[in-house]
Amino acid sequence: MLDAKSLLDQFLGAPAGNQPQQSGQQARGGLGDIAGGIGNALGNNLGGIGGGAVAGGLVALLLGSKQGRKVAGGALQLGGMAVVGALAYKAYQNWQSGKTVTQSTVEAAPAGLLPPPADTPFAPAQPAEQQSLSRHLLRAMIAAAKSDGHIDAKEQAAIFAEMDRMPLSADDKAFVMDELRKPLDVDAVARAAATPEEAASIYTASLLAIDIDNPSERAYLGLLAARLNLDDALVKHLHATVEGATVPATAPAMAS
Repeated sequence: MLDAKSLLDQFLGAPAGNQPQQSGQQARGGLGDIAGGIGNALGNNLGGIGGGAVAGGLVALLLGSKQGRKVAGGALQLGGMAVVGALAYKAYQNWQSGKTVTQSTVEAAPAGLLPPPADTPFAPAQPAEQQSLSRHLLRAMIAAAKSDGHIDAKEQAAIFAEMDRMPLSADDKAFVMDELRKPLDVDAVARAAATPEEAASIYTASLLAIDIDNPSERAYLGLLAARLNLDDALVKHLHATVEGATVPATAPAMAS
């Protein structure tokens, strides 16, 4: 059975099954790479993948040679779902309070990245809701990573071969493979959002798995924002918050 919450932890570089820490407690060394850094989660020796790809993990395989994002500095050590929720909540809070984008960027510095409020759409309390949200975030990230069309059949085959070398469950692999093989469908990604808060989280997850300098991916984000019915000002806050709490991280190439 697919454990979407645990798989999302692996995608984002958070220790699998990790729970949010108390507000203000700093992680030892920070979260590390968002677009890579699942080495601790997957182990230190993954055969022929190599040290660089170990650091990149699943997201690096999806991104290829593009750039993802990594959390900068001493961010709180959150689980994958909570990382996305913390970023989305921070932006949503700043937007609702009428702050400017410049202010939200400053206040979203890693030291101020706190867990989102418990039992909200940003951090549901029920396990079934956590699994549902994590699945939606994973689908959003995979769709964003392939939005420029660079993951063709040959690239998929290479990704699948590398995944076979990783200690992933059959259900984990099947989920990623199925999502990669599906035609890109921004409407399906957007329909998963049951609330405005979940829409903000889906957009945030997409931002973490995309190269904003790529015209095709910028166009995809614009279409996704429209389909999610996100206010233009909120979109600016989401971008500013992610950029304020992360830095670019070049994904390592797969072993040939």
